[in-house]
Amino acid sequence: MAVPGVPAAAASPTASATDHLTRVIVAYDDAVAAARAVDRAGGKVGRPLSIVESFAAEVPNTQLSALRTAPGVRSVTLDGEVALQAERWRADGDANSMFSVVRATGALDVWKKDDANGKPIGGTGVGIALIDSGVSQVAGLNDPSRIINGPDLSFESQSPNLRYADTFGHGTHMAGLIAGRDPGTNFRTVDSPTNFTGMAPTSTLISVKVATADGATDVSQVIAGIDWVVTHRNDAGLNIKVLNLSFGTDTYQDEKLDPLSHAVEAAWKKGITVVVSAGNDGKTRTALSMPAANPYVIAVGAADSKGTESRTDDVLADFSTRGNTTRSADLTAPGRSIVGLRDPGSYVDVNYPTGLVPGDTTGRYFRGSGSSQAAAITSGAAALLLQQRPNLTPDQVKKLLVSTADAMTAGDVLGRGSGQLNIKKAIEAPTPTATQTWAASTGTGSLESSRGSAHVSDPVTGADLTGEKDIMGRPWTGTNWAKAATAGTAWTGGTWNGATWTGTALSGTSTTGRSWVAVGWTGTNWTGRSWTGRSWSSAVWDGRTWSGRTWSGSTWSGRTWSGSYWSASIWQ
Repeated sequence: MAVPGVPAAAASPTASATDHLTRVIVAYDDAVAAARAVDRAGGKVGRPLSIVESFAAEVPNTQLSALRTAPGVRSVTLDGEVALQAERWRADGDANSMFSVVRATGALDVWKKDDANGKPIGGTGVGIALIDSGVSQVAGLNDPSRIINGPDLSFESQSPNLRYADTFGHGTHMAGLIAGRDPGTNFRTVDSPTNFTGMAPTSTLISVKVATADGATDVSQVIAGIDWVVTHRNDAGLNIKVLNLSFGTDTYQDEKLDPLSHAVEAAWKKGITVVVSAGNDGKTRTALSMPAANPYVIAVGAADSKGTESRTDDVLADFSTRGNTTRSADLTAPGRSIVGLRDPGSYVDVNYPTGLVPGDTTGRYFRGSGSSQAAAITSGAAALLLQQRPNLTPDQVKKLLVSTADAMTAGDVLGRGSGQLNIKKAIEAPTPTATQTWAASTGTGSLESSRGSAHVSDPVTGADLTGEKDIMGRPWTGTNWAKAATAGTAWTGGTWNGATWTGTALSGTSTTGRSWVAVGWTGTNWTGRSWTGRSWSSAVWDGRTWSGRTWSGSTWSGRTWSGSYWSASIWQ
């Protein structure tokens, strides 16, 4: 089967007719050039996977190395269908596994140190809020003493069988990088490559779900999630000191006016270190995504290890947003082909076979590339600092991480900030004096402008959510909201912006699992349609006018909805 738009070419094989053909996935920068390279290698182009800018192919074994360096070809990986026939994958042989990442970033060295109370530094006592698509209870994230379900503010919250669950797969991948830990793992050594360990393996992770199975969410839901984190940061058992937001919109609204920007700034000024993905638009966008554009927060770009353990050849990943000379990433962290925890049956798992890890006989792992992953790794590092020195301000955390980063001498300068994350150096550095003095945001800008090009659509009427209103159809008055957000009082019980979104307390225990109480939504949505007028048992909400940009996935499916707002550029 030919790749759409790729002209058929006469085969001119360079391989022997007796060469064994191997099924592979060819990711391309130029589809035509890549298909011709397969033809020249004596291979056959198969099914298109345009959603990830790839196609399947069969290629002679002897030509695989040449194909990987051919013009137009970004990467060549074994097709997931033959993964079990491949050489068994080992984390200690993969520079992009977390087994390798915790060594490269210095986290493993930090875990061997103790805090002032004699406890190993793994993030103990530090709450990390993850505003994302939920967290599934896969191995490594099934510890009810550390993994807490905050409120589900997504459209799926109205379906008990979907509530809190990660039907998309992005949130689970981020959660594993931040706080994953296999049962019984001695995180001080992590000497077995069969054990998975995230950056802050003893931290508390609070999941705030805002996205559905296709990643669809409205900016009003994300802002509501940030406001909830601020309101409940000091609740018993939470102690939220870090907020990870692997999300960004493509708005160019002034960050001093933008509501999303104001929300993260308000969280920062309430003592929460906010870590945001820089975006995945490479050189095509002249500004960071929002809210990474806010100068207070820690904006993280993605580094590419080039598949080696040494950092001397590391460069800024081609997809990582460069920004401009006024506002660019503050630092980078590993973000290319990072091996995290797989969420079986999720949207990402089903639709992105290139994310499967060839040779992974456990079926537990999945690769993802993007500033999402880089932000998650940095959030875990921030938690380590805050266990060591609980009184650090967000400004001091930022100063420590930025000032101790490893210099990157290869590749592009713009977009790499001060260099690549080195948490060992940050832990060993003296506490700095640091106070940022950027002009304060007002948050009085347009909610519609904050959405950029992304809009959710009602599945029945097809009506997009536009204008100055939230998903509940409640009018948006920026001046009133901004004042409450600044004070940390945007939530009153389970009410936000004049409507009831969720309950008022956690239920369950640290043994059985804790979840924020949910409520049934009453009234109508932005189209005037009743929330209670249909079944919510399936993932029906449509992000059809999105552009794959919000969850920071620059090449999810071009610029038709593919989850890119969630900053995982490529699932491979």
